[in-house]
Amino acid sequence: MDISFEQLKSMVVFAQVVEQGSLTAAAKAMGISRGVVSYHLKKLEDQLAVVLLNRTTRSISLTETGEAYYQRCRTIAHQAHEASLQVEKAKQEPIGKLKINCPVNLGLQVVVPALNEFRRLYPLIELDVSLSDEVVNVMKDGVDLAIRGAPLADSGLQASKLASFETYLCGAPEYFRLHGKPTKPQDLYDHNWVVYRPAATSVHLSQGERSFSISVVGAVSTNNSAARTLFLEGGNGIGRVPSYDAKPRLKQGSLERILEEYRCPDIDVFAVFPPGTANAKKLRLVIDFMKQAFARIQ
Repeated sequence: MDISFEQLKSMVVFAQVVEQGSLTAAAKAMGISRGVVSYHLKKLEDQLAVVLLNRTTRSISLTETGEAYYQRCRTIAHQAHEASLQVEKAKQEPIGKLKINCPVNLGLQVVVPALNEFRRLYPLIELDVSLSDEVVNVMKDGVDLAIRGAPLADSGLQASKLASFETYLCGAPEYFRLHGKPTKPQDLYDHNWVVYRPAATSVHLSQGERSFSISVVGAVSTNNSAARTLFLEGGNGIGRVPSYDAKPRLKQGSLERILEEYRCPDIDVFAVFPPGTANAKKLRLVIDFMKQAFARIQ
């Protein structure tokens, strides 16, 4: 079946709805009205004669057919974005140095691989990348872009949200073999934790309208998130791990997830930068590129 230009637009709109989580958010992201978004979705489903999204007044979810179709639409949207980046590059090659700071584990798992790809597109942009779980002073240290897993504490800085990641409660199979698996939140009080010091001293869980707050106490603590995960894999206890870090280890079997029916708070990741630099071309490029990289991982 031939694909019309109008259907291509509808496919991009559909991909945005899935990635943004709602018709309203997609409309805002694309700079069009909600009615136009709804029109494209209906027209696409009518043309394909399938239901792509289950829609209620409060939420949307992909049908099985919609999930498979979304993966193709996402690829098309990504390729279109890459084509636009290439044109922009041809018009005006960005140049200069960017000093970037980010947490260690997030940097190794997500940021550095993305920056490798960024450098291939923009070889004249120099990168000075430091990895640290300590919160740097952006202004004092001359940092152009700090990637943080927390909202802004300093109102003198500007921020742009990059992504939200789910977090899971995890432990090593060996730990659970020796100590048993928690089956309800109250069981967590009887278990050792690997304590990640920059995080809160308690873990919050929710299931519908029910919520629980569990104190985090353990024989091992660390200020480094990569070390936290290695201690978990070593059988030293349980811990709260972001999805980008947990999923490969869950697949490998070095970690197991517990209490999956309960939800932990997400981790919001922000790009933080000094005031007055938001319009710098190289900074806009790297922030937009990081958003795309985080979206692909999600």
